[in-house]
Amino acid sequence: MQHPDTVSRRAFLAHSAAALGGVMILPRHILGGPGYRAPSDRLNIAGIAAGGRATGVLAGACGYDSNTGATLENIVALADVDDERAAATYERYPKAARYRDFRVMLDEMHNSIDAVTVATPDHMHAVAAMAAMQVGKHVYVEKPLTHDVYEARMLTEAARHYGVATQMGNQGNSGEGIRQVCEWIWTGTIGDVTTVHTWTNRPVWPQGLVRPKDTPPVPATLDWDLWVGTAPMRPYHPTYLPFSWRGWWDFGTGALGDMACHIVDPVFKALKLGFPTAVEASASVFVKNWRPIDNLGSAPNSSIIRFEFPAREEMPPCEVIWYDGGLLPPRPDELGDDEVMGDGGGGCLFIGTKGKIMCETYGFNPSLLPTSKMQDFEPPPAVLPRVEDDIRGHQRAWVAACKGGAPCSSSFDYAGPLTEMVLMGNLALRSFMLAETATTRTGRTITRYPGRKKLRWDGENMRITNFDAANQFVRREYRDGWSLGV
Repeated sequence: MQHPDTVSRRAFLAHSAAALGGVMILPRHILGGPGYRAPSDRLNIAGIAAGGRATGVLAGACGYDSNTGATLENIVALADVDDERAAATYERYPKAARYRDFRVMLDEMHNSIDAVTVATPDHMHAVAAMAAMQVGKHVYVEKPLTHDVYEARMLTEAARHYGVATQMGNQGNSGEGIRQVCEWIWTGTIGDVTTVHTWTNRPVWPQGLVRPKDTPPVPATLDWDLWVGTAPMRPYHPTYLPFSWRGWWDFGTGALGDMACHIVDPVFKALKLGFPTAVEASASVFVKNWRPIDNLGSAPNSSIIRFEFPAREEMPPCEVIWYDGGLLPPRPDELGDDEVMGDGGGGCLFIGTKGKIMCETYGFNPSLLPTSKMQDFEPPPAVLPRVEDDIRGHQRAWVAACKGGAPCSSSFDYAGPLTEMVLMGNLALRSFMLAETATTRTGRTITRYPGRKKLRWDGENMRITNFDAANQFVRREYRDGWSLGV
């Protein structure tokens, strides 16, 4: 295939449509053939990333027999760029083949792998997931699904094309709370919802940073070139890893990318949201004597982002407002003085024409406000299917889908558009730091930051229509040697 920079989205769709109309490449679990195993057999799973969050993802996907303690699936291969970080996982799965480069793993072992988990830093999610799908593997990807809007659109379309089972790692999507919120809102419990406030106490890692100037040596256990991957090459520095990469735009997606796929999830699902029509942001002053150019590489310490959505089906237009870094929405009058808003660290507040609903991070523990209303509340009948074992079953629901079971509730058909919405907030934040000149009503020329104005979004064509400079954040350029492969 051509390099992705030479292939448009329309060309990709045309290619996909042609394949669907003719000979479609189907994964082994549908076609059978050499090496095929019945859906009831153990799944052969490979992990792209083995340390950090990957440890829990792999354990959740494997499951275990409560009687014997034995794992229910096979971990057959692991690819990680940091031997020290991955050491405990290597020890836990001693029979798994070990690789540094996931591309080599997929090339050498694709006939032995059924499904792949991806738990790398954000900037590597899309290329890893796409590479796995292109060889017919089911894919589980940690949130956020991708690093930019274009990648999210491409993964959504690729998952449909390749016909594989997919799931994003927003575990609350398998929970009871998000289903209750949906059912309450869909049956008119609080009337028409026109405003939702969402918030988190993140970041709990450094942000608002100036790029380091010293260049310490790369640890012997780390392949720095592979860790940087698709991002621009930077000298190694411990300010980037193992965890604080989240605060750097090269590698992470800040507090919004880390938590909005959890916190906004019940909002997106219950209100049947799609593309926002507009987004605007404001952010903290980052450092003393701040100049925007100093901080183009790092997410802000705190921000407020406002999304506008048009009417959908029977639902009216609405706005969703995001707060992070300790900023909070107005406390609802219906909440008692001694009651916690959300779970203390995050949550959602739905404001309807007939009442309010509040829930915690991940959609946990939804409640009408005032909470005394719950004493006599008769919830509507359950209409959404429940996931066995609730949150702990999120990865296992994906395994079941890989074996021919029901599609996942956060498959890329859902998770891709959710991630696009989330990353539109980061587009607005990054645009906030781009200076432009403007003329005041008195004719004076000033410098302003466009994040302070409303950015209008053409979702179908993935384009900001009223500030062209912001479109550089829709799709990033990969470093030489890396390709999304569409």
